[in-house]
Amino acid sequence: MNTVWSEHVQGIMTLYLSRKLRFDDMFFGQYKNSFDLDRSACLKILEIGCGPGALAESLHRWYPNAHITAIDRDSNFISFAKANIAGVDFMEGDAMELPFEDNSFDVTISNTVQEHIEPTVFWGEQRRVLKSGGVCLCLSARKGLRCAAPCLETTEKEKVFWESVPQPEDDLEEFSVCRFPKSESEIPASMEENGFTNVTTGYAIIDLTPDALKYPGQMAELMIEAMRKNDIEAVQSVRSGHTDDIISVINSKYDERIRLYREGIKQWDTTVSVTMIIRGMKQ
Repeated sequence: MNTVWSEHVQGIMTLYLSRKLRFDDMFFGQYKNSFDLDRSACLKILEIGCGPGALAESLHRWYPNAHITAIDRDSNFISFAKANIAGVDFMEGDAMELPFEDNSFDVTISNTVQEHIEPTVFWGEQRRVLKSGGVCLCLSARKGLRCAAPCLETTEKEKVFWESVPQPEDDLEEFSVCRFPKSESEIPASMEENGFTNVTTGYAIIDLTPDALKYPGQMAELMIEAMRKNDIEAVQSVRSGHTDDIISVINSKYDERIRLYREGIKQWDTTVSVTMIIRGMKQ
């Protein structure tokens, strides 16, 4: 059982809720053109590094005739996805050694996976399992922005807590996080260098601003709750017996943010994510 990522890098709900927002149906138009897939076709789609399943869940809605298979090395992510998402085949599997035969899929897709895997292996395994004429889609998170609500500013109690937490020597190196980062120009070049043709790029700009009128109340509150879960899971990852007080502080802040939202007192806090979409074909 492999639970390194969910226990040491990103918690299940942090990852699921943030991706559920970024891949909400209202943003599908931003992905659709760059994906350039036939929505009526009976495609076999493989998502690599699916985490707790939010993107696969959206792909199932966006491409209703497709058969979606989604894999991840983390057992906790796969258990969560199987228990909470219907219509997708979830299984444990390694992106560096995909457990599928050659020429098995019409489409491979990954989201924030490329930077963690040696390029010849990352692209090579996808070329191997893709059919001739198959499409490889690589989604890569780029630098966005975040502006917090005044009521969510870090409290003195939180500052003291984080200052008291022993700093790990190098978690990123230990867990092989982001060992192969590439720039906006390097990713498509790497895809071409590893045998893909007709490479194109596009971007999805996802603006998550709870107070914006374009968002219904349920989605606006989901944005706030996603941030709450992120902050709580960060504290829980410390694995200290003295986290309850800090979690209580966090909950109080987010309860206040929800109250302000419901009373129409705008904070204009925002998170804007930028996702680069690289598309290539196997000849």
